[in-house]
Parts: sequence; C-alpha cells; structure tokens
Amino acid sequence: MGGQLTALYPEKLVYDMPGYREVLAKDLARELASQGTQFQPELVLEQTAETLVKDSEGYTVVTRDGLRLPSRTLIVAAGAGAFTPTKIGVPREEELVGKGVMYGVRNKAALAGRHVVIVGGGDSAFDWCLNLEPIAGAVTLVHRRDQFRAHEDSVQRVLASRVAKRLFYVVEELHGDDHLEGVTIRNTQTKETEHLPTTALVVNVGFKSSLGPIKDWGFEIVKQQIVVDRRFETSLPGVFAVGDVCAFEGKLKLIATGVGEAATAVCYAKTYLDPEAKLFPGHSSEMDLAALPHGSPQTSE
Repeated sequence: MGGQLTALYPEKLVYDMPGYREVLAKDLARELASQGTQFQPELVLEQTAETLVKDSEGYTVVTRDGLRLPSRTLIVAAGAGAFTPTKIGVPREEELVGKGVMYGVRNKAALAGRHVVIVGGGDSAFDWCLNLEPIAGAVTLVHRRDQFRAHEDSVQRVLASRVAKRLFYVVEELHGDDHLEGVTIRNTQTKETEHLPTTALVVNVGFKSSLGPIKDWGFEIVKQQIVVDRRFETSLPGVFAVGDVCAFEGKLKLIATGVGEAATAVCYAKTYLDPEAKLFPGHSSEMDLAALPHGSPQTSE
C-alpha cells in the first residue's frame, strides 16, 4: 500500500501534507496505512482488478485470478494507474537496469559517497539533486536544454549548489560490463562528447501511465481520468472516484486535496447506501457521551 509514495519516491520529502513540516514519502505512506487499517478492513493485495460486473445487489469486482469481491458501492482510488518509466533510449539501457541504471531512488543511503549522474529537468530530477548532494561523492545534472519544469525554489537551490550542471547534453552511451561504470554525454549544440565516470545513473524524464482494465469499466474518461460530479460519483451510479484518477473542473493533484476528496466520497457513498443517513457524520473529535464516565464534563456544539 502507498501508491506513488512507495512505488516512485519513498525516499523523497513531502512538504505539503497538513500536520507535517516535512515527512519522508515512505513514512507518510506508513502512517496513512496504519490509520486506515485500524478498523480491520479486509486487505486484498497482489491482485489486479480486472472487471466490474453490475448485478442486482450492486457490483462485483472480479480480479485477474478470478477472485470475486461483491459490494453495494465502490470507490476507485487508483492514482494515475500503473506506471512505466520513460527510457532515455540508449543501447544496453535495459541490460543495466538495477546494475547502476535506475528510474528514481529506492534507497538513498546506497548512493552515499558515489558519483551520481541525474538526467532530467523536472521536479524529480531537481529533488534528487538536492537530496543526494549532501551525501553523494559528486552529483552531475544532465539536461537537454537550459529551461526547467521544476519549482523555482528548487531550481535556484540546485544552481547555487555544488551540483555539476551539463546543460544542452544528452546521454549517448553507457559503459561497464556487469555494472555501470560510466556514461558518455553529447552536447546537442556543439556535438562534442564527454565521458563521466559513474556507478549510478538516475533517469528522471517522466513516466507513462495506464489505467489498465479500469478504462473498460464503462466510465466517462477524459485524458486518462475518470469524470466525477460534485459528490465524486462517476457515470456509474454508486461508484465513486477520488485522487489522481478522477477529473472535475478546478482539479488539483495534491495529496492533501486527495484526502479531502476521499472523505467526501465516503460520506456520499454512505448516503447512497442509506438515504436516511446524515451526509455530515460529525467530527472525529466528538466523543460518545454514553461512554463517558459518570460526572465527566460534557460539551456540545
């Protein structure tokens, strides 16, 4: 569990989650999972949701392995779907994946003292420059132009750091037998080449995402996102979608807003199941007055 937090950037710091000044993505995922499982839900892991079948009671999710999961309502929180990293497209790239070539950093400590080459010009590339610069022996940023897609503050910090910059360069060759030992980069303007000794090439040029089987479930989909209304209900009655997977006017793809979307969808799913139920469930800080010891102070709103 944990989605992109654990799959893509477990060692990166998250700064925009309320309640945390900063928190490692893997730690945030762990706390979210701990909170979400405290009421002992059934967890079905290592299964791919293949089909959604409408029946008289509601819906049944059928997994690729044939497991059937019936439910009267459903909330889809599939993120941006399954991720495939974008490759730089040079010879031997596939061969050296896991042997020095990586698409993100799973274990930051493993790169301590090493010369790390980072490819890219977006937030991920700049975040890893800043995260690895204090512990790596050297960090070199390689980008095909001098314009960046990263946050302005991150760009300024990297430009002012000891990170070496190779702008208007692309990776042309990978060197090494059983593991990466160096790369050749080429200047796109002068055509000159340069050899960089390195045992770690971090490629951050984007990811391709796919909704997989979900795209065939009958949703209205726009640009790989499921269209929802103000209740976060999809075009299928009783089926809701939240987080990166859903689309509506004014959508912001943030962890913090995704949490709010999930809370809203749960409340509307409850009223879908029980039209007599109140939409507003009350505050989590409210206590069950009947459970208070006799004579305890009571407050009301």
